[in-house]
Amino acid sequence: MKDWCNNEGAKRLREKIREYWAERGYEVDVDLVDAGFVPAMRSARTDLRSNMVNGMPRRRIAKSQEELRTTYRPNDAVEVA
Repeated sequence: MKDWCNNEGAKRLREKIREYWAERGYEVDVDLVDAGFVPAMRSARTDLRSNMVNGMPRRRIAKSQEELRTTYRPNDAVEVA
């Protein structure tokens, strides 16, 4: 049985999550957080924190320059006299 709560297991899980979403065209940030000793578990624990909302990623991976957002500059298009 795999232990996803220790440091090594949390690292493996982080990579699995990143790879899963990358295959589907999404960029997900996952951080490891050392929770320290947890009396109920009688061991230390490492938590994962991501930038996902309700389990869904927020950003798509940009595949080309055309897919990148451009900034909106209304004053560049119209000259003020």
